[in-house]
Formats: sequence, structure tokens, C-alpha cells
Amino acid sequence: MVQFQRYWLKNLILQSPYCRGVLPSRKSYIPEFSFCLLFGQRCAAYSTTSGIPGVRERTLVAVKPDGVQRRLVGQITQRFEQKGFKLVGLKMLQAPEEQLSQHYHELRRKPFYPSLLHYMTSGPIVVMVWEGYNVIRTSRIMIGDTNPVEAQAGTVRGDFSIHISRNVVHASDSVEGAQREIQLWFHQKELMDWDCCDHSSTYQI
Repeated sequence: MVQFQRYWLKNLILQSPYCRGVLPSRKSYIPEFSFCLLFGQRCAAYSTTSGIPGVRERTLVAVKPDGVQRRLVGQITQRFEQKGFKLVGLKMLQAPEEQLSQHYHELRRKPFYPSLLHYMTSGPIVVMVWEGYNVIRTSRIMIGDTNPVEAQAGTVRGDFSIHISRNVVHASDSVEGAQREIQLWFHQKELMDWDCCDHSSTYQI
């Protein structure tokens, strides 16, 4: 009976207009392709391999205490998902001051540094790692200028923030910065390497 169900589902998937391409291993195609079919996502090819360099670039994005308090986490996350980036790490925490001092080590000599630490420890934050092509630069564009007054409408800060002291979100500003921040906030085992079934619709040429 099980073998018959596998055979029936395999043929259903192959004949479906939603899926064209290579099936994953026999052990995994039933749950993963069922997910694609149930949610109506087009699966041109299951493999996440691509000829485009930089597809696996990663960046750290953090929703700051004011963003969490104002319940903006979902809207901010949605923007990155709709853009086509893949979420590979997510956690909510009360950030320790020692960890924040490492994160903002370049700002230690700034006069606003003590108030920055006070603000960042005033409530929980949500830190995320996003993966995708040119994700570092694109994320910076999506969140907008550090000063919300200068941020364009349509960016996170342009839409949700008024003053620079409460600018809702952080995103890494360089490849080196992203690597350092991801290692600071996440253990390697907390980051997920997973295959997204709409990957080829986003990247394949």
C-alpha cells in the first residue's frame, strides 16, 4: 500500500503544471513536494544550485526594541520574504550588554554610546539571518537611511520610524560586518541550510 501511494503521488507530481524538473530523493519527495502542491508554489526545479555567484550570501537583520514593542516584526519579516530572500536563522532575546558592546564596538567613543546601550537593553530584540543574492546591499536599501528623516518612503525606516534614536531595525553594512555579526549572535548549529522549492523561480536563468 505504501509503495502504491508513493507511486501514485510521484506520478501526480510529475503531471502537475506546478512542478517541472527533478525530483528529490525518494525518501523526501512526498512531504516536500506535497508542501509545494498544497500551497500552490511553482517548482521548476528542486535543486538550489545556480550559476549565479553570491546566491548564498548572508546578512544579519535585527528588529530593535522599539520595533518589537510596536509589533513590527511580522511586517519587517514579510518584506524580506516577499523580496525572495531565505530565512536561515531567527531568535528573540534580551540582548546582554556585553554582547551589544561587541556589536557596537566601533561606536564606543561616540557621545551617544551610553544611551544606545540603554535603548538596546530596554526590551527584547529579534535577530535574523537572511540568505540570497546581493542580500547585504539590498537589505540596506530596503531598511533605508539611518536617519528616518532622510529615509525614502517604502523603506522600513521611511515607513515606520520618525527619529534617529528609534530607527526600528539594523542590517549589516558589509560582507565582513555580516560575517562578524552573524558569528556574534548565532552559533553555527542555529543556522539552517535548507532547500526552498521556489529557488529556481527566483534565480535560474
